[in-house]
Amino acid sequence: MCSSPHVHGGVEPAGVHRLGLLIALRAGPRHGAVGVRLDGTTRQDVRDALWGEAPSLVKTFGPRGTIHLLPTAELPLWTAALPAVPGGPGSATPEARMTPEQTEEVIAAIGAALDGASLTIDELSDEVVARTGPWAGDLVMPAFQGMWPRWRQVLHKAGQRGALCFAPNRGRKVTYTRPPHVESPLDAETASARLVRRFLHAYGPATPREFAKWLAGPPGWASGLFASLASAGEIEAVDMDGEPESYVVAGDTAFPEEPVRGVRLLPYFDAYVIASHPRARLFPGRAYERALAGGQAGNFPVLLVDGVVAGVWHQRRSGHGTTVTVEPLGRLSAGQERGLAGQVERVGEVLEARAELVVGEVTVGPHA
Repeated sequence: MCSSPHVHGGVEPAGVHRLGLLIALRAGPRHGAVGVRLDGTTRQDVRDALWGEAPSLVKTFGPRGTIHLLPTAELPLWTAALPAVPGGPGSATPEARMTPEQTEEVIAAIGAALDGASLTIDELSDEVVARTGPWAGDLVMPAFQGMWPRWRQVLHKAGQRGALCFAPNRGRKVTYTRPPHVESPLDAETASARLVRRFLHAYGPATPREFAKWLAGPPGWASGLFASLASAGEIEAVDMDGEPESYVVAGDTAFPEEPVRGVRLLPYFDAYVIASHPRARLFPGRAYERALAGGQAGNFPVLLVDGVVAGVWHQRRSGHGTTVTVEPLGRLSAGQERGLAGQVERVGEVLEARAELVVGEVTVGPHA
């Protein structure tokens, strides 16, 4: 993947000090996170990378149990590191809880059912219940207007373990299959250490707490992991505006002297806004209230100016065209306006649609 400017630290007054290597991209419905980083890439190119003759991407459950696009070649890293995170998302109510043995049984059943097959969620449910027992199909999970069967609470864990990934839709229905088998699995300790180093290279200087938040893991576990790697000389502490426990990969302390400049339109749940800290620096002034949903990043597509959030935007598709409404939170220079027009044109290219720019208030709410 191509690099993107990263905010985190006090090396320059503007707070933009390095180019971050993206290690995972949150998978939005339009695959815009990939498109804005690779010149000439369209949504069809992303589909081909996911489901073409030689897939190089996998759409599956990644950090925090949310849907990501991951490089196929890096599945050994993710399928070893993610299950090693204690706790994690998806804690069940007492009525829906599963024992560790039941969890293992369901994940094995999911992998077996999807091996060489593409199934809808209902078809997969029938297979899981048939391979485990009626208890897996008990409707005990509150979901939207109804109830889901018990086994669905570990759907994301099956993805993180390499037993499940998304397949092409069957009409309007989502389908699942099994990703390529990992021929040379990593052990959890090696994978976890490698993931910390990758995270710090992309988003450092960063604290154990920020790493834990990115993974939805316990801060104490992350602190212990960082301390172990620091003791081994793999990462090192740095002074970042007096922030305690800030780390980088050992020796990875060279940053560009000049701040990053330019205009970007980043889509929902973009990796840059999800993992970059501190939030107050990335979302300065009014942006903290306008572009965050209760402090949570990603729920609004954002206008990025010189590496920091400077507005929100939204696109509405109609036929072969799309209207891109951008709400800047301050006055844009003539050069920034030209950059914005170029970004809107790029949105159209990614979507394979004619794009029209409208500068004005974005009236839709978060995650609309």
